[in-house]
This record gives sequence, structure tokens and C-alpha cells, in this order.
Amino acid sequence: MGYAFYTVFRNGEEIEAGYGVDTTCEGPDCAEQIDRGLAHLCGQTPGGDELGCGGYFCARHLHIGPSEGTGDLCARCLARARATSAN
Repeated sequence: MGYAFYTVFRNGEEIEAGYGVDTTCEGPDCAEQIDRGLAHLCGQTPGGDELGCGGYFCARHLHIGPSEGTGDLCARCLARARATSAN
């Protein structure tokens, strides 16, 4: 199986994903053109996981996660991960 095109369920909806799927960054008021490949994914699992929302973001809106196990995270998920680890 390749990662150019596949479908995943996110928030109860089936979406197309993969580096062959063009889209726009899901950051607030951002029009940056990206793809739905793993390099733009929030978290480690397409569709979302316990730490990442599964959204797709440009480099400006995707941040290095607090550990290798989190993957890169959007600002909202990064704040939640940091708050969880502080408790």
C-alpha cells in the first residue's frame, strides 16, 4: 500500500488523505496550499489519535511535539499535551 492516496475517518466523516491529495492548511485564516501527507499531519495517526486531532497544517501551524511519541502537533493539541504532561 502506498501513501499517495487513501481514506480515513476523522470526526465521523470519511476524508481523502495522502501526499497526492492537495488541500489548504487547517490553521486559522490560513490559505497555504499543502497536501494531506504525513508531513502535514497533527499527531501520528491519520484520522486523529489520543494526542493529535488528525488535521493537516502548514509548517507555520504545525509544531514539534513534546516527545517522539506525539508526532508534530497543531497549536491547540500542543497546548493540551503540555497541560496534560504538567499535571
